[in-house]
Amino acid sequence: MPMKKIVLTFGLISGAISSLLMLATMPFIDRIGFDKGLFVGYTLIVASFLPVYFGVRSYRELSGGTMAFGRGFAVGLLITLISCAFYVVTWEFIYFNLMPDFAEKYAAYAVERVRASGGTQQAIDTTMKQMEDFKRMYANPLMNMAMTFTEPFPIGLLVTVISAAVLRKR
Repeated sequence: MPMKKIVLTFGLISGAISSLLMLATMPFIDRIGFDKGLFVGYTLIVASFLPVYFGVRSYRELSGGTMAFGRGFAVGLLITLISCAFYVVTWEFIYFNLMPDFAEKYAAYAVERVRASGGTQQAIDTTMKQMEDFKRMYANPLMNMAMTFTEPFPIGLLVTVISAAVLRKR
């Protein structure tokens, strides 16, 4: 059962890194802003998925130095899912307890961005409508969780594919 232990160990490490990095940026969120926040956030997500590579490598080493792509992919995917669960739980805590005004601030930012870029009144009105829909959806914890999961998962999937491909050995 080394796979289970490796998946849990590296999944928990990746998840803890994800949560800690997210919480560590909280005091600076207003200084970072929404424009830079995207770059900072995704950079931290990539960093939090580094344990996927090391988990897949550990599995290969414990399997006698050989590993097919499929097995490496399975290990990496399970680590990714655990890490994503941490990410979602941490964001839910932050959103509903520390930043309940996030959707409101983001909506104002999105509308102002359209306005500042010289958008027509129709474009501004359309953005305002989209942001009202966004705020309504984001207030629903299940929808919030689903939307939040889609942030780190594609990156974790990419790291998984790369790790399994680089580390496969017959």
